Amino acid sequence: MAIFLQLLINGVIAGSIYALVASGFSLIYATNRFIHFAHGTMVTVSAYFLYWLFAMLGLNFYLAGILTIIFAGFLGWISYVGFYKQLKKKKASNAVLLVASIGLLILMENLMLLIFGADVKSLNLLEITKGYEIGGAIITGLQIVIVVSALVLLAVLFIFVKYAKLGKTMRAVADNPSLANILGINSDKICQYSFILGSAIAGFAAILIALEQNIEPVMGLTLIIKGFTGAIIGGVTSLPGSILGSYLLGLAENFGIWYLPSGYKDAIAFVLLFLFLLIKPSGILGIRKGIKE
Repeated sequence: MAIFLQLLINGVIAGSIYALVASGFSLIYATNRFIHFAHGTMVTVSAYFLYWLFAMLGLNFYLAGILTIIFAGFLGWISYVGFYKQLKKKKASNAVLLVASIGLLILMENLMLLIFGADVKSLNLLEITKGYEIGGAIITGLQIVIVVSALVLLAVLFIFVKYAKLGKTMRAVADNPSLANILGINSDKICQYSFILGSAIAGFAAILIALEQNIEPVMGLTLIIKGFTGAIIGGVTSLPGSILGSYLLGLAENFGIWYLPSGYKDAIAFVLLFLFLLIKPSGILGIRKGIKE
């Protein structure tokens, strides 16, 4: 029973991180209709930016965190306006945009490697303390903060997309960009907003990840694979679906290693990804077009 509870807790913690990455990815995909794999490197660059502000410049952590989220949103806007928008003007296909996004991811990872080096970084903000015991399972205070923070942000994001004026406009553009333009909605501006918001969420995820884990240049690739898989499982065009799929992935990975060696954790994610792409590519809650409410 204690092992079951520990794996359940670990799955929820992992799922919370995956859900933050997947929700930003899903938001960007739904309004832009191309796969932004460089979304993973937004987490990486944001984590290093936080490290630079807090560990190297000595800024207050909360101020550094706020600046990191703002920086992440700005970086997302720059990547769209300076990169993807220019390709769109040249009538680039989605395949070209996909390859370009992978190139951008590799470029940003190598820049972090060049600037900060290959050795892992850590914030060392909190002292390691004994966690709380729940039925024989252990969870630390930091892990509770990560789960609660992620759930609160995801709930706010869902309310924003469903009820806020900008959120409704994003859904309209995602559903039918041509009709949205006819109705006077500037779809390009909405695409920019989606990159800003989605990347800001990635910045928030970077803060939580940096608090518990080490920071390294290649972390973005792993995160976007997990976020992409979670989005595919739940439905890449469905914000609630992407969140649900991410938690299911986190649970599947952790319960999977109950029977398999821990080295197979990533393999479990790939197996689930291939199964859903073959059997149900629209995902559990996904629909063919738009952001599902």
